[in-house]
Amino acid sequence: MTDKTTLRKQMRAIRKKSADALPDAVRGLVFSRPPAPVIERIPQDAVIGLYRASAHEAPAARYAQFFREAGHRVALPRLLAEDGAMRFAEHTDPLGESDLVEGPHGLMQPGENADDIVPDVLFVPLLAFDEDGGRLGQGGGYYDRWIAEHPGALRIGIAWDAQKIDAVPLEPHDQKLHMVVTPQRVYEADS
Repeated sequence: MTDKTTLRKQMRAIRKKSADALPDAVRGLVFSRPPAPVIERIPQDAVIGLYRASAHEAPAARYAQFFREAGHRVALPRLLAEDGAMRFAEHTDPLGESDLVEGPHGLMQPGENADDIVPDVLFVPLLAFDEDGGRLGQGGGYYDRWIAEHPGALRIGIAWDAQKIDAVPLEPHDQKLHMVVTPQRVYEADS
């Protein structure tokens, strides 16, 4: 079995290659609207937690726009410190991002005036996933800790198809996903 550090390095290269293979205009359109099996599982008044994608992560900005236009409150992660906890705060401008400021690790996040809100549905970035809902993240544990504190949230990964592997090596603290959306398929796990 490959250790997580080695697997993360391999999956970052695979993710980069997948993202770079698509022209910028196409990359932004691939995840423009959540697929029907995902929309069907989201309550009408649910708070939607998303993320602001890095250069090679599956983009989530159009999902933020879609859910905001559908009347949902949208939230993005807000890190409290380099090694601290993660909360979610309301994101009111998915297109212009005028409500974001630079936070720890250089990540853009809602400013300190944004209201903390708890997502009912959480879309998460990832490096690798498997069909059983296993998720390999960046290694900071932010999402795993948040999910452990909010086990009732519907957890959905967004990824490129090439990020699927046979089995993600899981440790007791790792939290599984309910679904993963890729450009070609929606995977539903039993978790």
